[in-house]
Amino acid sequence: MPDKDAGTPRVFLYRHGETEWSKSGRYTGTSEIELTADGIKQVTASGKILVGAGKLLDPGRKLARVFVSPRRRAVHTFELAFPEADKQALRAAGKVQENDERLAEWGYGLYEGLLTKEIRALRKEHGLDGEREWDIWRDGCEGGESPEDVTARIDSLITEIRELHRGNMHGEQPADVVLIAHGHTLRAFTKRWLGYPMEFPLSMMLEPGAVGVLSYQHHSIDEPAFLVGYGFPLEQ
Repeated sequence: MPDKDAGTPRVFLYRHGETEWSKSGRYTGTSEIELTADGIKQVTASGKILVGAGKLLDPGRKLARVFVSPRRRAVHTFELAFPEADKQALRAAGKVQENDERLAEWGYGLYEGLLTKEIRALRKEHGLDGEREWDIWRDGCEGGESPEDVTARIDSLITEIRELHRGNMHGEQPADVVLIAHGHTLRAFTKRWLGYPMEFPLSMMLEPGAVGVLSYQHHSIDEPAFLVGYGFPLEQ
């Protein structure tokens, strides 16, 4: 971050690695689909670069909390990305909040395991979307979660994180947070972090195994922001 924002707490959005269903575009909510061999490589590579002492995600000096979705693909991602000693230290310090349902993937209901085109065809069979095509951010999922459902659980998590950050806006105490979760959930989190409703047309991409960064402007808890680009420290 620029010098003027040094010390401002950050939220790292760590998406789980590739699965066969994410690779093919199938909606994966509650189904326990394992990481592919490439998914394991993705997470291992990003973890090696980004996680560790003196790195972007510094468990010993910067991290205050790690929140992990209950789905196995997210749990596996945490296990792969963080060095064993760091995981043990974080758990011993009570900094790992595992099986957090607020970070579970969007509940897709009837759409679990389907492709977008299959979902839209199913909805037309059900007499829906006569004038416009299905949009999960606006319409939610039959038999699953609505945008309002997802908003409620994510807002609860944001409130908890903001309380952790409050009073630490200049680096007074370690306050960085990592969320290890899923594509739709992390993009939904970004919208709510910025104060937008789910239906707000904010196009976002987050590749499997990738890490996004949210923070604040001007060291202000009232000015949440996302980092479009991140400047890494110069070597000393």
